[in-house]
Amino acid sequence: MQTTTSKLTKSDYPVTGMSCAGCAVSVQQILEDLPGVSLADVNYANATARVQHDASISTAELQAALEAVGFGLIVDVADPLSVQQDLEEKAYQKLKRDTLWAGLLTIPIFLIGMFAMDWPEGKWISFVLSIPVLFWFGRHFYVGGYRQAKHGRANMDTLVALSTGIAFIYSLANTFYPSFWQNQGLEPHVYYEAATVIITFVSLGKLLEAKAKSNTSSAIRSLIGLQPQTVSVERNGREEQISIDEVQIGDILLVKPGERIAVDGKLTSGSSYVDESMLTGEPTAVAKTTGDSVSAGTVNQKGAFRFEAERVGTNTTLQRIIHQVRQAQGSKAPVQKLVDRIAAVFVPTVLVLALLTFAIWMLVGGEQALTHALLTSVSVLVIACPCALGLATPTAIMVGIGKGAQEGILIKDAESLELGRRVDAIVLDKTGTLTVGKPSVSDQVWFVDATVQLSLKQILLGIERHSEHPLADSLVDSLSEEGVLAKAPPYGVDSRAASGAPDSFKSITGAGVMAKVNDQTYYVGNERLLKQAGVSLTPEVREICDAFCRKAYTTIYFADEREVLAVYGLTDAIKAGSKKAVAELLSRDIEVYMLTGDAEPSAKAVAEAVGITEYRAGVLPSDKEDFIAALQARGKTVAMVGDGINDAQALAKADVSVAMGQGSDIAIDVAKITLLRPDLRVLAKALKLSKLTSSGIRQNLFWAFIYNLIGIPIAAGLLYPINGFLLSPMIAGGAMALSSVSVVMNSLRLRNIKL
Repeated sequence: MQTTTSKLTKSDYPVTGMSCAGCAVSVQQILEDLPGVSLADVNYANATARVQHDASISTAELQAALEAVGFGLIVDVADPLSVQQDLEEKAYQKLKRDTLWAGLLTIPIFLIGMFAMDWPEGKWISFVLSIPVLFWFGRHFYVGGYRQAKHGRANMDTLVALSTGIAFIYSLANTFYPSFWQNQGLEPHVYYEAATVIITFVSLGKLLEAKAKSNTSSAIRSLIGLQPQTVSVERNGREEQISIDEVQIGDILLVKPGERIAVDGKLTSGSSYVDESMLTGEPTAVAKTTGDSVSAGTVNQKGAFRFEAERVGTNTTLQRIIHQVRQAQGSKAPVQKLVDRIAAVFVPTVLVLALLTFAIWMLVGGEQALTHALLTSVSVLVIACPCALGLATPTAIMVGIGKGAQEGILIKDAESLELGRRVDAIVLDKTGTLTVGKPSVSDQVWFVDATVQLSLKQILLGIERHSEHPLADSLVDSLSEEGVLAKAPPYGVDSRAASGAPDSFKSITGAGVMAKVNDQTYYVGNERLLKQAGVSLTPEVREICDAFCRKAYTTIYFADEREVLAVYGLTDAIKAGSKKAVAELLSRDIEVYMLTGDAEPSAKAVAEAVGITEYRAGVLPSDKEDFIAALQARGKTVAMVGDGINDAQALAKADVSVAMGQGSDIAIDVAKITLLRPDLRVLAKALKLSKLTSSGIRQNLFWAFIYNLIGIPIAAGLLYPINGFLLSPMIAGGAMALSSVSVVMNSLRLRNIKL
């Protein structure tokens, strides 16, 4: 996926060949050093690089720069993710074969080294068997280490290659020239078993890590699997089976019972119930009839229907979700920046510690100085694990975002997921958030003669059809149900005026709309709009409005330049889960506020019904933004939840922005979290998910740091002066292999937690 802004192209490319977090740092540094690249961000967990570059550098040059160091970049292919998955599967199968054969050959070497160390022929057998283990089945460690060294870099391959290479060369010298030590009265030990066990254990660890890492992307794969590959389409009066890639906008698709819907569209005939749980998390199937919309990936139940394709390819709701989840899983949480800096110096630091360990043991080791210096320095090289640090944050983020997608919570970046746990103040819009968002006309009063009401209703209908405000749809529906369009205009009324088509139209933010029809100016909106227009309320109008307010109606005025022509009272039902959601948020010591542009009585009625004590009525979009800024000035971490265009400013200002999935496209684009199911109770799940994910990150980082802080000193021989204990390089290799696997497995626990 590419986006181009001001001649800069930002692209996500799959990366191949990375074996540890140090590799990710190397890839990032290599890309950042290229002329023309302004930004590079590499994620080890999902093996992607996000690169921002200008036209002076091509994708082929990016690819060549990484291939020179032993990595790969997948560019200029139709489906890079599929190519990456194929390459990863081939690499996984090869690693599995190499690990199996390395293990089979290592077993006799290990048995000889442990139980037949004095057998003269044993060291020769071990020597022969260790060659294929190290230099064939484990050759990728040496190749990778060499390529890194050529460019003055180091990674986990460097540590494994150095440790096993040193152990092998030392053993080789003692095999062919044992007299050097024998002449000094010392036994010439060999450590073929240490070198081969390290290769086998590390390979096994990488195998388990690759398997576990693939599970962190299961949410993406399950989403991709929701779209069928072939569809039934009606063309030239005949039913045809075609590939989903061939579907075009305007095609008529046939859906049979039990089939998945392939693209987004609108029913043209038939009816059924459709399971939309993959989008909304709502298990109850939704009734669909002619004119209703359906989305790709949802499942038809028992009925059959035809629908017209409206969005295909990457434009379907499902594909947009897949893209956003993939983008989010590739993003980095703020804490990852610190981890990346540590990973960048981790391997060089370990190399220095290994050299210091060797030097200290040579100075204080006595008769066994060289043997102890060799074993401890090798153990230090082997036990250090940059992978555990590198995987701690991204694996938890990937699983958390995937879990959210399965629960109907679409999270756009890792920062929002991490920040959600700190939210202590939530600002809620009223209409569409706490309420259904589809107000209906409950009452109307006209202050003009009945003979002109029809023509004025036609004018009102024409004006409201041009308005984007949600309340306008309610008036349009009400007028249409009255059959306003079907009635002829009264005698003497201009036909142009009767059609209601405005000559000019202006939307006034937070107030309503102003339109001119047949040289007459009309206003539709709230009392603020009338004040701006200089239209006063008569006692009769005021009395009606007061009655509407007592009933908690939202009052809409229709007026010309002189007087109020009509007053409409609208009500909006409160969503079933709003009260429970507010109670749960309050129980977590989160301050909850409601802001609305509606009048005080309507706002008060909704606030009391859902249990909110802090609310503001009659606020403009800019007022919402100012209110959030005031909360932030008090040190609050603020989440804003809205669904309309008028919420966009406040959403952009909030620390965590949340859009209701059925809201406007602008609100959804601005928000960092989208609740695909229009139920505020999902917000509580989103905050819980943030808390659990952040907890997983902290646990992973704690164990990764503790593992290295404790493991490296023990490997260096810290306990030897106390109890004579020296850590075997073989045990060090096993510990290193399990450390990264344990971090990934801890992250995967989140998949099974009930939100």
